[in-house]
Amino acid sequence: MKLKKEYVLNNGVVVPSIGLGTWQSSEEDAYFAVTEALKAGYRHIDTASIYRNEKAVGQAIADSGIPRSEIFVTTKLWNDAHGYEEAKQAFHESLERLGMDYVDLYLIHWPNPKALRPNWQEPNRQAWKAMEELYEAGLIRAIGVSNFRVHHLEELFKTARIIPAINQIRLAPGALQPEVTEWCEQHEIQVEAYSPFGTGRLFENETIKKMAEDLGKSPAQIALNWSLSHGFLPLPKSVHQDRIQSNLNVFDFELSQEQMEIINHLEGLGSNHSPDEMNF
Repeated sequence: MKLKKEYVLNNGVVVPSIGLGTWQSSEEDAYFAVTEALKAGYRHIDTASIYRNEKAVGQAIADSGIPRSEIFVTTKLWNDAHGYEEAKQAFHESLERLGMDYVDLYLIHWPNPKALRPNWQEPNRQAWKAMEELYEAGLIRAIGVSNFRVHHLEELFKTARIIPAINQIRLAPGALQPEVTEWCEQHEIQVEAYSPFGTGRLFENETIKKMAEDLGKSPAQIALNWSLSHGFLPLPKSVHQDRIQSNLNVFDFELSQEQMEIINHLEGLGSNHSPDEMNF
């Protein structure tokens, strides 16, 4: 299949099919990575309030000289701001840190924060209501969720007026989430893949290293091509100029069905923990 360089979301918004992830990047690293990514041709940058690098991300985008309208920017609502007024305030604080007057995508970062158990449903509804209003006011171009499983999405659908455009979840070789990805596909929700390298474990995998050698590609390029072949939107994170550049060069080869199946079932790249059991 021909890999797409852009996806069209369920509200018609166009998003580049590879984004730069900035999780675990300090402000200094985030500024460098975003600067180099934009030079390399990235036009999709992902951050979050809890990453504590929104200011650096926004500054790098401003300093690039690239028109704001050409860059797709995502940030996220943290667990301490689930609720109607709380979500609105948190969004405006993120906007201020980014130095922007709108964002392209705003996500509920986690569905079931520890402090809200077992009554997480109502705070999510209220946060989503606030996000719908911010979207309708033109301050957000698309709204979505992150780390939501099927039961979280079904609960949100009971009251949502606007269907999430994206669900950003952990997806890496050997760590698929077929139930939720299939559900999202059925409901026209684009799936984004964070930690597409299994938080670095991929680079020690002998199977991937051998496949990369045979194809004349890097293990990272193999993983990103695999992700795109599934129709996912990967968010590779790097703070190294050469890797940032090479992570975009994944559209010039095709994995066979046999290779896809091998990658699907790789072991040792970590498991996907239940968001209902996370300790935050």
